[in-house]
Amino acid sequence: MTAPLLFDPQPQPVVPVEGETGAYPVHRVFCVGRNYVEHAREMGVEVDREAPFYFLKPATAIVVAPGEIPYPPGTSNFHYELELVVALGAPAFRISRDEALDAVFGYAVGLDMTRRDLQLEARAKQRPWDTGKAVEQSAVIGPIVRAADFDVGDQALTLTVNAEGRQSARLSDLVWSVPELIAHLSTLYHLDAGDLIYTGTPAGVGPVVPGDAILGRIDGLPDVALGITAAE
Repeated sequence: MTAPLLFDPQPQPVVPVEGETGAYPVHRVFCVGRNYVEHAREMGVEVDREAPFYFLKPATAIVVAPGEIPYPPGTSNFHYELELVVALGAPAFRISRDEALDAVFGYAVGLDMTRRDLQLEARAKQRPWDTGKAVEQSAVIGPIVRAADFDVGDQALTLTVNAEGRQSARLSDLVWSVPELIAHLSTLYHLDAGDLIYTGTPAGVGPVVPGDAILGRIDGLPDVALGITAAE
């Protein structure tokens, strides 16, 4: 017998699929740290080439672009991070690199919005990054393009703030490729349909303030447009 719910659950986060009426339900949000060499260096660290590492955001952090989010509480250094997002559409557990792309549903442009001051404070104290990364409304994503319509290669990633260039790189600059990330993550989790993987950001991250307009682009995928509004 199922116990009655004491209050209404939060709605299921979903992401639109380009050119379709159906929506993609989000299960989990995995994020990859330090997956571009130059970004790691601008953060004062080096890439760990033994294995990728991860942090998670709650699915409730999903914000579908275009949209707006308020400047979050507890920070004075709120950063953008442009990322390729991989959307899984099938179970994956202890799979090989050769099998990894079979689990991919599609791809999207994402922003990993970060309370940088809280992240760096936690890093200095060797504490988890949760308050810096698992921020409300911080997993921004555009419409998903099915894998059959997009192959990860040498596409350009660019981000502007108020039409001024801030980030520019190529997907070929990824330290850990999409198949490598999926295969490695599948040794740690029973991956499943609905899992998103934010694959890391290139160099050029920086702060935004209320009134700023962010535009993130990856060739071949729908743009992500995000406005920052006043703090609540």
